[in-house]
Amino acid sequence: MVLVLVLSVLTISYASSLKAYFQQHGQIEELRSQIASSQNSITRLEAEKARWNDPAYVREQARARFGYLMPGQTSYVMIGADGKPLAAQATLSDPRTSTSSTPTAWWTTEWRSVELAGDPPADKPEPKPLAFLGGSHR
Repeated sequence: MVLVLVLSVLTISYASSLKAYFQQHGQIEELRSQIASSQNSITRLEAEKARWNDPAYVREQARARFGYLMPGQTSYVMIGADGKPLAAQATLSDPRTSTSSTPTAWWTTEWRSVELAGDPPADKPEPKPLAFLGGSHR
């Protein structure tokens, strides 16, 4: 009887210790994920800071954010149907992430043309015209 009592007390004490262990383990994993996201954010911000050292990026940001121009440049603003200016589409990419493509020799392009002429792709059927929707069309 005493043995059963001692074993039950030990089981209860170990169960509470195991519960605390698993709770702490969950907290540690949550903190590790927060640290990883913070490190990713720091890396991203450091890359952004490094880009501001590039004069071309600074000029592009001044042009995009404030509408600044270099001497001799002329600014044109496209106005949308709603009367508001349309946003510019051109942006500079990060030079560290750009990939350089290897130029192909002219004879490679010519040989592909010869191969294509010898085995042309199958003709695609012409699309059928769409039926007019919404009443009669005259």
